[in-house]
Amino acid sequence: MKEVISTTAAPAAIGPYSQAIKCGNMLFCSGQIPVNPATGEIPEGIKAQTAQSLANVKALLAAAGTSIDNVVKTTVFLADMSLFGEMNAVYAETFSEPFPARSAVAVRELPKQVLVEIEVIAAL
Repeated sequence: MKEVISTTAAPAAIGPYSQAIKCGNMLFCSGQIPVNPATGEIPEGIKAQTAQSLANVKALLAAAGTSIDNVVKTTVFLADMSLFGEMNAVYAETFSEPFPARSAVAVRELPKQVLVEIEVIAAL
């Protein structure tokens, strides 16, 4: 059985999807873009955008009763692969060993013209 997880501490869904879905002992979080949920603002630069996206991920994890330490898989979408190094530096400050499995890909465009979007799967 699946259960919707939502929180006002992360940006609301901007389409027909859920912020996160709990299924059994797993949590599937939709991609988080760097929108500050309190102000609606998007920070400048890849480092600040990565930090905000990860803050939004952490808010969803907390709403489900788990934390960044239980993330098993991440997918990072970048507006340009040249941003990888700076994104990776912020990412490395957030996760600790054993690091989750990860995919990182460059895409043509992201919602609201942001530079990064991050989705995660976590154990509960």
